[in-house]
Amino acid sequence: MTTASWRSGPTRPSRCRVRTRSAARRPYRPEPRSRGPTDDFRTRSVPMSDIEIRDDREAGRLEAVADGEVVGRIEYFVLEAPERALVPVHTIVEPAHEGKGIAGSLARELYGIAKREGIVVAPLCPYVVKWAERHPEEAPAADPELRRAAKAWLAAHPDRF
Repeated sequence: MTTASWRSGPTRPSRCRVRTRSAARRPYRPEPRSRGPTDDFRTRSVPMSDIEIRDDREAGRLEAVADGEVVGRIEYFVLEAPERALVPVHTIVEPAHEGKGIAGSLARELYGIAKREGIVVAPLCPYVVKWAERHPEEAPAADPELRRAAKAWLAAHPDRF
């Protein structure tokens, strides 16, 4: 006598949907999102020609100003020894003005100031380091010893930044 087991019997089709090979290879592409109204004052575009960059050496800030408002800045200090250098520590751009080239313009101006003064830039700010790597013709590399001295100065003055 033969007994039936749970394994025997007719097979039922699976209820799972099977993806075809072509569907599995197709990349996911989400629908583009709307950026919202362009007349909103927070998203208003300010042309780079309307942005003024000014150096506030006393405060250690290189500021980008649009319509009387500071929209971005690089905070830095001046290192005196072992050699005089500008040391950028932070780059900050207001969220409403991100993606407009303000940070890059600030970095370019910082290197321009250093060149006019005949000193070097020893960047500690990650953004300025990456910018300098992308623009070696405008941003000569700083001596590693100078960067170590800048890090030591920053560690000795934690209240400064």
